[in-house]
Amino acid sequence: MRAASVGYQCPECVREGARTTRQGRGRYGGRVVANAQVATLSLIGTNVAVWLAIQATGGSRSRLVDLLALRPLGITGRLPDGRVEVFHGVSGGDWWQVLTSVFTHVAILHIGFNMVALWFLGPPLEAMLGRARFLALYLVSGLTGSAAVMLFSSPLTPTLGASGAIFGLLGALLVLVVKQRGNVQTVLFWLGLNLVFTFTISNISWQGHVGGLLGGLLVGGAMVYAPRSRRGLLQWGAVALVTVVAVGLIAARAATVGPPMLAG
Repeated sequence: MRAASVGYQCPECVREGARTTRQGRGRYGGRVVANAQVATLSLIGTNVAVWLAIQATGGSRSRLVDLLALRPLGITGRLPDGRVEVFHGVSGGDWWQVLTSVFTHVAILHIGFNMVALWFLGPPLEAMLGRARFLALYLVSGLTGSAAVMLFSSPLTPTLGASGAIFGLLGALLVLVVKQRGNVQTVLFWLGLNLVFTFTISNISWQGHVGGLLGGLLVGGAMVYAPRSRRGLLQWGAVALVTVVAVGLIAARAATVGPPMLAG
C-alpha cells in the first residue's frame, strides 16, 4: 500500500491514476518535460555522428558529402578507372538532401560553432515550447533554409550545415522574447551580429541563413501567438502549411534546373 494525502492506496490504483491523469502542459501547449535537453542532445548527437562518418570515409572527399549535402543540380564524375559516377542532386531525385544537408558538416570549426549555438539555444526553446514543437521548429527551419538555397543559390554549389536551422531557432527566440516582453536588445544583437557575418564572410550561404530565419519567425510566431482555444490546431496547421509551401518551392525549382552536369 502507498501512503496518500488521505489514507492509503494500492500500487495498482497509483499506476492507473498516473496513466489516466493528463500530463501538464506548458504556456504554449507543449508537454512539460523534466529534462529540457533531450531533443537538443539528440540533434547534436545526430550531427556529430554524421560528421564522424564523413571524417572516417575521407573527409571533404567522402562520398557521403555528395550524397547528403544539398546540391540543386546533380553532377557526374569520372572515376580513375574510367567509370562514371552520378550524383543526381535534388533535381535528379535525391530529394532527401533538403533535410540531410542540415545534419552534414565537414570542417570541425563549422560543426563546432553550430553545435555550441544549438546547445545554448535549444534547451530554453525546448523547455518553453515542448519537445515535439521544438523539433518541428528545428526541422521546418532547416527545410525553409533549403528552399531558399534551391531558389537563390548556384545550382552547382553544394550547401551543408545546420546554420539555417540555427537561424530558425534565433528567429523563434526573438518572437518568444517579444511576446514575453523580455530583453529584445540582446537577441537582436546576436541576430544582427550573425547576419553581418553571413553577408561579409565568404563561403557562407546567406540563402540558407535567411531562409531558416524566415521559417523560424513564421513557425515561432504560430507557436507563440496561437489562441489557447485552438492552439494545437493552429500551431500544427502552421507547421504543415510552411512545410507544404517549402516543399512546393523546392519541387518547382528542381523541375526547372535540368539534368546532371558532367564534372571532370
